[in-house]
Amino acid sequence: MVEKSKGRKTINVNNNMWKQPWGYIEGWTICGGIFITGMILQFFFGKVISTSYHFPVNFISGAVFLILLLLFFLISKKIKGLQWFSGYPAAITSLVSLLFLVVIMGLTKQSPSSLDLSQGSGWVRTGFMQMTVSRPFILLYLYLLWILGLVVLKRLSHFRWKDTGFMLNHLGLFIALFSAFLGSSDLQRLRMTTLMNNAEWRATNEENEMVELPLAIELKSFNIDEYPPKLMLLDNMTGEAFPKKQPEDVSVETCPMNADLLDWKLEVTRYLPSAAAVFNQDTVNYVEYQTEGATSAVYVKADNPAENVHKEGWISCGNYLFPYNSLRLNDKVSLIMPTREPKHFASNVTVYTKSGKTKSAIVEVNKPLSVGGWKIYQTSYDEAMGKWSQSSVFELVKDPWLPAVYTGMCMMLAGAIFLFISANPVKSN
Repeated sequence: MVEKSKGRKTINVNNNMWKQPWGYIEGWTICGGIFITGMILQFFFGKVISTSYHFPVNFISGAVFLILLLLFFLISKKIKGLQWFSGYPAAITSLVSLLFLVVIMGLTKQSPSSLDLSQGSGWVRTGFMQMTVSRPFILLYLYLLWILGLVVLKRLSHFRWKDTGFMLNHLGLFIALFSAFLGSSDLQRLRMTTLMNNAEWRATNEENEMVELPLAIELKSFNIDEYPPKLMLLDNMTGEAFPKKQPEDVSVETCPMNADLLDWKLEVTRYLPSAAAVFNQDTVNYVEYQTEGATSAVYVKADNPAENVHKEGWISCGNYLFPYNSLRLNDKVSLIMPTREPKHFASNVTVYTKSGKTKSAIVEVNKPLSVGGWKIYQTSYDEAMGKWSQSSVFELVKDPWLPAVYTGMCMMLAGAIFLFISANPVKSN
């Protein structure tokens, strides 16, 4: 509204911000204030040290959070202005604000939370490279939990049967997020290297510190299945495979076999999955060798009709015991066999606990072993030794809050099923 008074213009701006009822503008403003507050705290104090909130500190903090949430809800029933925090504008703005940081996390290379980046500058100091322990992320996460908790309490205060799906979805989400937040401090992720027929009680954490465990792992045997050997052309000058952008290869799955590799016609006449190198004065030959340390070898005949070139000889990927051997085709290229890739590997182990119990099992990739609240994952082995590895590398994970997270997820699933079943069918004319 514009008014004129004695030759001067008086401009009155009708600003309804922060006047009840609040809306989305106030919601975005609150989220922006929380984000800025988090950035200031991040700049002066750095990331949140999660190890400071182990049990029982996280449990007590969670209980205090729930008590304050309940008190705030009871007070909001008498103060109408506080009821905004259990409404749609607060829920949507808090959710979108946190999702915005999640998107940034997905687009930004994340560093392990154990690394100290406090001496960095610019983008590093914002905490976006360690998002889950950055103060803006944690404050917005807590704010979303606060809003979600108020929404659940509001609906619970006048619960009706038709609200069952809503309650299962929202309460399940609250339990999952709340438990995941509290449990992040108690999550243990350790790395253990075990030697053959030796029980190992110790592992290292993300800070490379030695940790003694309530269980021990003894490696009894290690088994590995490998993909068939491959043949590739290698540049003699640069050591790069041909073609440079998309190297081609030939898999030796049968013998004898014929194949084309770029300008060369190959014929594999012999294939020894387990072989040993026998060195003569000027040549190398391969024979069957079924003992530890055996490598793979193939005898190949290579012809290039355009250049009228014929070459033949043994090719081997070699290993820790026998050297790698290639077939030089001309001054430009050689035919090689890269190290065979593992298809599947597993460890036969015996796990001991301090209570005296033992458990024998096979630990495979993506098939962990559960013992005493720990999950034992097969992650690696001695790659230099290959299938003759005398050691295995395991990752041990313990997350005592995981059952609560799963409970919340199951509630969300049950809520979705309830809403699907109870939905009214659409009537067609």
